[in-house]
Amino acid sequence: MRIVFKTDYMQDIRPWKDTYQLMLYMILLAVVIAAPMLIDDFYLGELTNVLIWALAGMGLMVLTGHTGQASLGHAAFLAFGCYANIIMMEQGVPFMVAFPLAGLLTGLVGVIIAIPALRLHGIYLAIATLAMSILTDDIIVLTETWTGGVSGKYAPPVNVFGFDIDRWGTPKEFYYLVLGVVVIVTLGYINLMRAPLGRSFIAVRDSEVSAQAMGVDIARTKAMSFGLSCAVTGLAGALMGLFAGAFNNETFSVIISIELLMMIVIGGLGSIHGAFLGAIVIGFLPQFLSISKEWVGALFGGSSVAIPGLEFGVFGFILILFILFEPMGIYGRWLKIRTFIELFPFYRKDMFKRQKSYLKTERLR
Repeated sequence: MRIVFKTDYMQDIRPWKDTYQLMLYMILLAVVIAAPMLIDDFYLGELTNVLIWALAGMGLMVLTGHTGQASLGHAAFLAFGCYANIIMMEQGVPFMVAFPLAGLLTGLVGVIIAIPALRLHGIYLAIATLAMSILTDDIIVLTETWTGGVSGKYAPPVNVFGFDIDRWGTPKEFYYLVLGVVVIVTLGYINLMRAPLGRSFIAVRDSEVSAQAMGVDIARTKAMSFGLSCAVTGLAGALMGLFAGAFNNETFSVIISIELLMMIVIGGLGSIHGAFLGAIVIGFLPQFLSISKEWVGALFGGSSVAIPGLEFGVFGFILILFILFEPMGIYGRWLKIRTFIELFPFYRKDMFKRQKSYLKTERLR
């Protein structure tokens, strides 16, 4: 049993609990850096896809996991970041300028949308953002002059400090580009949660009345959360467009928004780890299902017939299982296992039991 004794108030706001935890993160970072030398290009592409999904998950986690504002419209911001990045690159703007600018523009659009949208709460906010995601398809078609409409656009090669990086031509370099962005955003996210603004997000999520009593500006905090969430999502959308190589109005459908929400719920709401764990499930599950169908076909002597809707059916089934039996997600289950081991035999079964429903007074109307 390993117990960490706190002897300083600064230990509560450190990025990691102790040196042991820091070493684990450094080992994990070393493994992902060495991944291109350990796996082939196919699985490296799948790992790159997982990192992009994790980046998008962190964007939604800021809003839904840490501020408590449900959103089913983040596919719209993925699309905005993707198209903004590609359009600027086509106009001659260097990638190193266009990429962060795409995230910034997406964040500004998010703040503008947040002003009316965040007057809504709960299911009504989810419906409003869902409508926005559905409208994005029509907006892309109507703005065909810029977006290419149904014909779509093709991602040009990326030039980073004089090196041309292409998802298909140079998969290892593209992987390191995505990994670098994910590491920078993750470090920024960790420090955001240590800052007063990040703590304000959590306060608003837990109780708007209590947060306002402590001096938190509810409207400003929600708008900032929506803006930061959309900015990170816009960066993920830009990388997603470069990863796909070609995209159109159907690429960023409302299904993407639903998958994003499913991803952070399965991974664990309210934790950065949850975004990565959920991305692993969303990223690798389709390949697992494909390999499983081939294995079953070979085992029973049949052919691997494509089953329409199988992937989304499995996603939905997994989501239902987590909602019923583990609302805290994969990371929540790991926390329970770790706490059980650390506190055995003094672990209490109801230690992680939470209130089943919100009090009506917990939300400002």
